[in-house]
Amino acid sequence: MTVAAARAAELRTRPSAAPRVLADPAPAPSRTGLAGRTTELLQAMIRNACVNDGTVGSGHEARNARAVADALDGLDLEVEWVEPRPGRTSLVARLRGTDPEAPSLALVGHTDVVPVEPEGWTRDPFGGELVDGWVWGRGAIDMLGLTSAFTVVMRAVAESGRRLRGDLVLAAVADEEHGSTWGVDWITQHRYDLVDVDAVLTESGGVPVGSRGSRTIAVGEKGGAGRRLRVVGRPGHGSGPYGSLNAIVLAAEAVRRITAHRGPVVIGDLWRRYVDALDLAPDVRAALLDPARIDDALPELGALASVAHATTHTTVAPTVLHAGSKPNVIPGLAEVTLDIRVLPGATPQDVADLLDDALGDLREHVHVEGDWFGEASQSPTDGAAYAAIERAVRAHAGADVVPVLGTGGTDGRFFRRRGVPAYGFGLLSEQWDPGVFRSLFHGNDERVDVESLGLTATALHDVVTSYLG
Repeated sequence: MTVAAARAAELRTRPSAAPRVLADPAPAPSRTGLAGRTTELLQAMIRNACVNDGTVGSGHEARNARAVADALDGLDLEVEWVEPRPGRTSLVARLRGTDPEAPSLALVGHTDVVPVEPEGWTRDPFGGELVDGWVWGRGAIDMLGLTSAFTVVMRAVAESGRRLRGDLVLAAVADEEHGSTWGVDWITQHRYDLVDVDAVLTESGGVPVGSRGSRTIAVGEKGGAGRRLRVVGRPGHGSGPYGSLNAIVLAAEAVRRITAHRGPVVIGDLWRRYVDALDLAPDVRAALLDPARIDDALPELGALASVAHATTHTTVAPTVLHAGSKPNVIPGLAEVTLDIRVLPGATPQDVADLLDDALGDLREHVHVEGDWFGEASQSPTDGAAYAAIERAVRAHAGADVVPVLGTGGTDGRFFRRRGVPAYGFGLLSEQWDPGVFRSLFHGNDERVDVESLGLTATALHDVVTSYLG
């Protein structure tokens, strides 16, 4: 189905130059009301099971696009449906402001989720169960909960009768979990007019850190430089392994060297500000800010050690291994996929040098394939959108904001690379531990508390009306 056909078939809201105006604008919605509506939409989206396994035919995000459309039904919005491939559907809705010259804001939330391993779950990963104030299911925090809050706030603003000066855009997008090829990447290349705004809010923010309960806001993220190792040995019979050149053994040694290699350490301003927000003994703090000592100090951070390492290092993670074809044949070829994430300022040559240093004399057997490079991205912390986030977090959590560098990928990078500031938003309740929160991303028993959904939606409403009003 083409984009035009999808829009013709699905468009049910009325396009208008501006939202309808009520004689008496409605009061700001309550946190309880926002939490309830966000919870209901989140449960529906979890149950739609829009699982993206990386293949073109997976995802089926049309189901969640429809759920978002139903939640916006009856409003005076400009709505576009985008479907580059059958079922890989994104929905973009725009609420026009009164001043075309005023700043505009996009709420960009993805609607796909990663696969699950059901045997590791306590509850049905696609049941969307509400138990003791918690919503369980794949996507609860990554990021269907936030996409639901984006949708609920869009509706609340549109039906309030309050005329905002700037445009508000909601983009419920496909395929974020596999590089955004059929989502934001496609939209920004082919229909940028739909998401042409002055600032963007997306995922990865609002996690409590330190005794003061400061909340993180992602202002940037690492880049990527995925590579594949082609390991060449010599095939032979499995009954005579002595003296053989087994590609699996060579690949294992290559992986061991790469994972043990200590590359350059970068202590940047964002990492310093994060360390300042933690409750650390002076000697631990000093070690974490010292490139020569940080690796030895990482265990002091417990579950946050992986965050600390990823924030200060270019990381290389072997993720896929292919080798062998028959139990009695020593393989002569193996392939290893590497997930490489780079810090701001890193270059493709830096990646090549790191792998060369790690592999050493194995390079005669190991060929590095691939040259893709996506640079890191970062937004400023002194603009109007960032200030609006700070005000909302202080108002609703009584906490300061700590800007951080995201270690994973989000749709925000596509906007930052066009010069548009993008921030990872959210506001989790105080009961969250940052290590636990991180472990639930792509992990078992993913869940979110209704209190956090209400906090997020209420703070988001303030950000929207403050920045656009």
